[in-house]
Amino acid sequence: MLILNVKKSLPEGIAKYFLAIVPPSPVREEIQAMKEYISGKYNCQAALRSPPHITLHMPFQWKEKKEDVLCGTIALFSLGKKTLTLELSAFGAFEPRVLFIDVAENAMLHEFQHSLHRFCKIELNLFNAQYRELPFRPHLTVAFRDLKKEMFSLAWNEFQSKPFYNSFVVNGIWLLKHTGKVWLPYRFFPFEING
Repeated sequence: MLILNVKKSLPEGIAKYFLAIVPPSPVREEIQAMKEYISGKYNCQAALRSPPHITLHMPFQWKEKKEDVLCGTIALFSLGKKTLTLELSAFGAFEPRVLFIDVAENAMLHEFQHSLHRFCKIELNLFNAQYRELPFRPHLTVAFRDLKKEMFSLAWNEFQSKPFYNSFVVNGIWLLKHTGKVWLPYRFFPFEING
């Protein structure tokens, strides 16, 4: 997962957002505890600035006064989508700094992410040109950016053969918003209307 550097001040009235799957409890808490363990043992904090998540659309800027348009449009996309089950399987790495929990291959997830990207481009005029060459590789980051190379080697030695398995049902997506310091789940868009 790549999160843009948000230390630069944004123009007045502009906020940063991204779209993601946030696992439900108790999976979310299990992954959060792992992030905290890695942070403490390997001296890295960056992954703690967002909840456990699978990025579906990279961070983008949007006018806060037009937030209702953004949320309404995403809600229209989400309604009627089918739930899907994701399996988390083992740990992975993007050398030399990123450790993550891998998501097992899932054609429905890839199709969903592709249609979401196309929808955001057409309906919201959202472009992430710098990421267009990167294939979608769903994962949940547990350490990145500030994990020093030496610590990465030690952490990867600990986790590369460690078993990990969990699964959860995805029944909606989250819009996350940056506070200026951390990313927080801001609005949930369910796939089906309840009741």
